Amino acid sequence: MPGPMEGVRVVEIGMWVAGPSAGGMLADWGADVIKIEPPGGDPIRGVQAVLGPDVPSNPFFDPDNRAKRSIVLNLRDEDDRATADELIGTADVFLTNLRPAALGRLGFGSDTLLARYPRLVYAIVTGYGLTGPDAGVGAYDMGSYWARGGVADLLSVPGQQLPTQRSGMGDHFAGMTVAGMISAALFHRERTGEGQLVSTSLLRVAAYQVSSDFNMKLMIDRDVVYSDRATEDNPLWNHYRAGDGQAFWLIGVESDRHWPALTRLVGRPEWIADERFATRQARKANSATLIAELDALFAEHPRAEWARRFDAEKDFFWAPVHTVDDVIADPQTAASGAFVHVTDGSYDRPMIATPADFHGTPWTVRTRAPRLGEHTEEVRRELAERRTASRQRRPGELRGTPS
Repeated sequence: MPGPMEGVRVVEIGMWVAGPSAGGMLADWGADVIKIEPPGGDPIRGVQAVLGPDVPSNPFFDPDNRAKRSIVLNLRDEDDRATADELIGTADVFLTNLRPAALGRLGFGSDTLLARYPRLVYAIVTGYGLTGPDAGVGAYDMGSYWARGGVADLLSVPGQQLPTQRSGMGDHFAGMTVAGMISAALFHRERTGEGQLVSTSLLRVAAYQVSSDFNMKLMIDRDVVYSDRATEDNPLWNHYRAGDGQAFWLIGVESDRHWPALTRLVGRPEWIADERFATRQARKANSATLIAELDALFAEHPRAEWARRFDAEKDFFWAPVHTVDDVIADPQTAASGAFVHVTDGSYDRPMIATPADFHGTPWTVRTRAPRLGEHTEEVRRELAERRTASRQRRPGELRGTPS
């Protein structure tokens, strides 16, 4: 099935993850995404060499670029730059995560392109936004999202080492935002005929992701409370380890509701009347003691035994702490639609799917990620055919708008 974005053309000048991941989502959903790459290619292609000489595919590039077409253009060359401009003129969406100053030097700034192509949706993701003292600063998500955006600090435990984000975490959050804002802008254009500039930044995405903490400070001037599992004020909203070392999380956000069940599960019904633990406030005041007691009790059995007990208790919420291997093996992961299989000639790889399903217009992965410049001649030929068709129109015939 083609997906809900069938018939939409996206021209992408992007690199690494933040921009290309948005293009990858739109390509999954059926858009024709043409990726303009420099002669050396998107630099994330080079990560494959770091993985080893015999690695047959690139897990950092392929999933965010499947179903796209790749054309190589040297944008420092006047003729190639003219080709890129012509290609953008055929598009519904121009998608980029290059710095605005660089785009301006190329003649691809938003004002320039929107004046030339007023129906165009011009989508840009930056590190720090389009205005302000650091608007022109280059950024990776480890800096603008994870560190400067406050996420690393909020996930840290005071006195311990800062946590390190996984590859592309902030970039992929930004990519989902970009795919959403492009979809909304296309909906607006469908109603009005007007294109527009749409933008987001890694810094903005970080602030939104942890907005509960920011809003606490902004709205009621309350400082962040940093989490430490040994003194967590709700011991029913905490993680523990079973006797076999495997971890799990108790998800008793409604502490009073779930407290009686927990006392039964751990064999301590007398805690119901224990004044140290009888109320939410008492458990908060004595959290270190209660957590230490629960640690000792949970160490008496392996996680599988606790899972059996937890699952037998109606409306008791918990979750195992899974590794990557555990998540892949979990039958619910596959059942939820989290995997796709990309098969194209000799290429045959499972990957993570785009996290959105359209039940009326379902999408399927169409092709693998392109080889560098694989579609250069094909796209150039399409542009030549378009020019020829334009010249052959009769005098006075109305010209269509870019599709």
